[in-house]
Amino acid sequence: MSDLLIREAKIDDAKILADIYSYYVTDTAVSFEYKAPTEEEFAERIRRIKQKYPYLVCLKDGKIIGYAYASAYSKREAYDWTVTTSIYIDKDHRRNGAGSMLYAALEEELKKRGIVNLLAGVAYIEKEDEYLTKDSCLFHQKEGYVKVAHMKDVGKKFDRWYDLLWYQKKI
Repeated sequence: MSDLLIREAKIDDAKILADIYSYYVTDTAVSFEYKAPTEEEFAERIRRIKQKYPYLVCLKDGKIIGYAYASAYSKREAYDWTVTTSIYIDKDHRRNGAGSMLYAALEEELKKRGIVNLLAGVAYIEKEDEYLTKDSCLFHQKEGYVKVAHMKDVGKKFDRWYDLLWYQKKI
């Protein structure tokens, strides 16, 4: 993991982040989006999120291989201490510690901002298929998240239904 570096995302990172994310949109059920966002749409997402929350990237040998960010769980004021987290690692760079490093850095930034609850929505299917494994569930459990909700058949992609699990971690 010593060859990995975490830094704040820049608007100029939008193209590579959109490229990383597009795989999860077009080839998996990890994301419930049907159409991958353009570089411009991704830049706007980064800009909007960074107004209030951290948005981090992980580099290996100077190349971005993943990213993580937090966003508002709800606009209502009582939820100001709760965020949702998102993380995506380049499909060719998974299982090298980048995800754990990104989440650790994200948690540190969120603690500084007074955040106490992290929520992560994870696509799920009982029997793994060619579009979805249990990797994200296992990753979040490894990172200390606890499953708090299981919503059945809430996302339809590739002509099949997927569940959504909600995981929570208090920091």
